[in-house]
Amino acid sequence: MNLIEITLQALDAAERAIPPGQPVYMLNLLRYRAHAHYEDGFDAAPCSGREAFNERYRPAFRRLAAGKPLVRMFSGPVLASLVGSPSERWDEAAINEYGDFATFRSIVDTETYRREVAPHRHAALEDFRLIALAKAV
Repeated sequence: MNLIEITLQALDAAERAIPPGQPVYMLNLLRYRAHAHYEDGFDAAPCSGREAFNERYRPAFRRLAAGKPLVRMFSGPVLASLVGSPSERWDEAAINEYGDFATFRSIVDTETYRREVAPHRHAALEDFRLIALAKAV
């Protein structure tokens, strides 16, 4: 099982759990590879995992999301972990706000995302968590 893959089963389960039309915040926890590792046949110049994510994945994701109600994106380096397993280390955390889960799904559940965008995320990340959040009331 690939722990950084967004599966159809996970998308379906989230879609059932999240009320339609509700804004959703996607929490991303990222640990980069020292060197990006692309699958055989994917043509990409050597770089670090951080470079693959920031200079290849993020711009490709933004192009695919253009025109969609992607409200805000925030990211920054993790400075310290105050609670959690000492073996669980994250380099960066990001929160992306979408108008609803359907908007997020319309981006990541496409052949274009799988073929042109996801390979950069896969090459860049050693470990990854993606958690859907609702806005606290």
